[in-house]
Amino acid sequence: MILWVALAFVLMLIWQAWQQDYGPRPEAAVPAQQTGKNNQPSGAVPTVPSVETPAAQARETLKSGERIRVRTDVLDLEIDTVGGDLRRVDLPAYPVSIEQPDVPLRLMSDSDGQLFVLQSGLLPGDKQGQAVDHHVLFSAARNEFELQQGQDELEVRLEWNSEDGLQVSKIFLFRRGSYAFDVRYEVKNATGKEWRGHLYQQLQRIPPVENRNIFMMHTYTGGVISGIDPNTNEELRYEKIGFDDMVETPVNRDMKGGWEAMIQHYFLVATIPDQEEINHFYSKRVDGSRYVLGMVSKTPRIVAAGARDEFGFTVYAGPKLNTVLESLAPHLELTVDYGYLTILANPLFWLLDKIHGLVGNWGWAIIFLTIIIKLIFFPLSAASYRSMASMRKLAPRLKSIKERYADDKEGYQRAMMDLYKKEKINPLGGCLPILVQIPVFIALYWVLLESVELRQAPWIGWIQDLSIKDPYFVLPLIMGASMFAQYKLNPQPPDPLQAKIMMYLPIVFTVFFLFFPAGLVLYWVVNNILSIAQQWYITHKMEKSN
Repeated sequence: MILWVALAFVLMLIWQAWQQDYGPRPEAAVPAQQTGKNNQPSGAVPTVPSVETPAAQARETLKSGERIRVRTDVLDLEIDTVGGDLRRVDLPAYPVSIEQPDVPLRLMSDSDGQLFVLQSGLLPGDKQGQAVDHHVLFSAARNEFELQQGQDELEVRLEWNSEDGLQVSKIFLFRRGSYAFDVRYEVKNATGKEWRGHLYQQLQRIPPVENRNIFMMHTYTGGVISGIDPNTNEELRYEKIGFDDMVETPVNRDMKGGWEAMIQHYFLVATIPDQEEINHFYSKRVDGSRYVLGMVSKTPRIVAAGARDEFGFTVYAGPKLNTVLESLAPHLELTVDYGYLTILANPLFWLLDKIHGLVGNWGWAIIFLTIIIKLIFFPLSAASYRSMASMRKLAPRLKSIKERYADDKEGYQRAMMDLYKKEKINPLGGCLPILVQIPVFIALYWVLLESVELRQAPWIGWIQDLSIKDPYFVLPLIMGASMFAQYKLNPQPPDPLQAKIMMYLPIVFTVFFLFFPAGLVLYWVVNNILSIAQQWYITHKMEKSN
């Protein structure tokens, strides 16, 4: 039964992976548009800006002007004066590894092969208008900005002026302790005529090359969108837009509010528009290797002659911190992707976080969480172990029946079921309680795999990072030994082949767990030890009572 359960679980994972890569994809709904003169859509959104194709010798390099470096207490980034693009983001609080504590993780970059940038601008709302897009050249008062001690906000202002009197300021507003910042456009219209413009923002990225571990399930890297259909008022909470999807079924829909993001393991970059505004979401591939996910406002901003207006959006560039993301926009916390079992994973992480607040160590928090889960499922586990103990007692009689009906399979099955009925034993009683717990175990697996809080979090001694494998394989070996101890406590299958397979399972699982994050292995070690203690106690108690 355990082998069948394991096989079913593996088949489910294979099916999910197959569906993500090769499954059918829904066709993008293209809204019907009325055409006006020259067969052009009437009232249509202006054309999404094309991304400039670099020269052949530098196909993955964008145009660059001067670089403006901005440093806050949590961000170290660069803005290019061409378009005011966000070209580089480093996270000083998150080193690339524990061996390089002074090298911050680079979340965004415009370097060759690692392109990941944020572009934004203003598209003209009429044929006579002028675009202030990600190709125009801004100017800045200086090229170094730093949040000083005692300063809570830092403003970085870029300026652009047209020859006919249109003045546009692109303003970045950073706050102490925050990975979220505002990008605002201030438009002063001194042209003598009305100005109309559409705000757009887009994330452009080359898919990263990932180092795949065949023993691990992998987290999603790609685009995500969320919003409300303005026609039906139907809410799209969270939809993944993989890099292939951006080409095969390009995003082409209008949504109210919401957000767009590019996510990866532990980190994300998201743009959040005005939640009352309707935007047209789009995606495409440019230059063969770059993927774009963006949005452009449906309704143009209108600035009368001699007037000014200010509008913009919010950017989040940082770690997947559940509570922080929840406060920024509806459903943004779902980028902490726990998969299909989010409904179970969220309360598990909440409890884990609360325990960490008390003990101050994520390793001990995992141990105490495992104990709590074990206590919650104690009645189910106890029923399972009582059933196993009863089966263990029947093992000699089952072996005798097998020998008696060696050449009669039907007779063997009938005699075995008669024995179960006579002794009032349910042969599935040891497995069904375990099946009930499997969703919780899988949900906890994703919590430990996806939570950035465990990244580079130490436990004790040799375990200095719970998110990577045990460097000396101590925990996997302990886990294998605990599985072998459980095997010895369980009733032996009457079939010699099954018995041999069960005996080798601890070795197989040990090999798999050698490469699992130490936090996950720690959970299984503690769970196994508690299971052994509970099983030994129940078996010993039943033997004494008889």
